[in-house]
Amino acid sequence: MQLMLYKIKHQRISNIYISHLHGDHYFGLAGLLSTMHLQGRQMPLHLFGPPGLSEILSLQLKYSGTNLCYKLIFHELDTTCYRKIYEDKKITVHTIPMEHRIPCCGFLFREKQKPRSLIKENLPGFLTPPQLVRLKWGEDIMDEQGNILVRNALVTLEPKRSRSYAYCADSRYKPELITYLRGVDLLYHEATFTDDLRDRAHYTFHSTARQAAELAAAAQVRHLLLGHFSVRYKDLTPLLNEALEVFPKADLAVEGSIFCVRE
Repeated sequence: MQLMLYKIKHQRISNIYISHLHGDHYFGLAGLLSTMHLQGRQMPLHLFGPPGLSEILSLQLKYSGTNLCYKLIFHELDTTCYRKIYEDKKITVHTIPMEHRIPCCGFLFREKQKPRSLIKENLPGFLTPPQLVRLKWGEDIMDEQGNILVRNALVTLEPKRSRSYAYCADSRYKPELITYLRGVDLLYHEATFTDDLRDRAHYTFHSTARQAAELAAAAQVRHLLLGHFSVRYKDLTPLLNEALEVFPKADLAVEGSIFCVRE
């Protein structure tokens, strides 16, 4: 329902990443899978999650008599380590080990190096499509004798900066994450409580807004999003103000908000 509300085309979704098996992080999956089925999806769907996700969904589909018209491909994750779990031509995805009451991991999404931009007005007319591709990836164009025909630096511009996004929920404050998060463009980190409830946060395997900001500052990330707020906070301003005292580039991850990861 939220995907439809915000006009996100769910048929374009190819991968779904589930951090852990507390209900607020996966209960909506069965409905989404059924909607995709009813709309005639044919493309396979990849589900990444902790052990048990496959069993849970298979039982739901079994006892509802649902035979999906597309293929579900489960990828069971080891939530205890940092490991690459997905790669295509544009991005890589790694797990980030979190500290929660049940197996839980975050996810780090990184764009791969982008190709250089061609300066069209500087390109000689004799270049072939394969040669243009080689220029985009930083090569000079040589003749059969090994002489430089086209010098890359004269016909291309530096590639656009590759971007990164890290999702970290649910977890106690974990300074070890700095190693994985250093320099990411956008960090989503849970901020269930304000810092006056730091002891409760630790007991319930959650973090405070100040702790999230401390982690963002130590890892020198560019932008912090706070989320996973306790229902006790009818007004989220204290959570945001607490984070801003430590890290000035912080925002609340409120549903419907849009944040740009700039190149």
